[in-house]
Amino acid sequence: MNKDNVLKWLELFAEKIIENKDYLSDLDTAIGDGDHGTNMARGVTEVMKALEDKKPETVTDIFKLTAMTLISKVGGASGPLYGSAFMGMTKTSMTTDDLVEILSSGLADIQKRGKAVSGEKTMIDIWVPVIEALKNGELTAEKIKTFAEATKDLKATKGRASYLGERSIGHIDPGAVSSAYLFETMLEAGVK
Repeated sequence: MNKDNVLKWLELFAEKIIENKDYLSDLDTAIGDGDHGTNMARGVTEVMKALEDKKPETVTDIFKLTAMTLISKVGGASGPLYGSAFMGMTKTSMTTDDLVEILSSGLADIQKRGKAVSGEKTMIDIWVPVIEALKNGELTAEKIKTFAEATKDLKATKGRASYLGERSIGHIDPGAVSSAYLFETMLEAGVK
């Protein structure tokens, strides 16, 4: 993991979110308030601007700037949750460049903020199996897609989707899909 491939990762992530903004919002319309794609697109656009303007020098600085931008610029739950993820990644990247450890810290901070665990139809349901697969050297783009699609069979017990109860079953979680894009672009950028 180095500054160049982390910047490439975030650039690819921004492109993928913007390209799939409507799809993310459609997923969110089914079980949430329909703004996940719009909020995420706004957030990644602001992140790209901030990275361009401030030109961070280290991986830690990149993660920190990303965290602060997402927290301050993205509405809904996604800004604070993704911001928390990148803040956790910031702290751990100060002492290691081990990707599993860095992502695990991101996951821990998402869980601290969102109070969610696996099986509740949230972004956690992709972070946990992705980190596990990465730890075992088995992470592929196909597996990432499978992890996101698996949220379709879960009943939401957190966030706005939880208001639907049983009716949330049969819908893919939008946060899991945007997280899938984060991990797919991580692989594409060669971050390891």
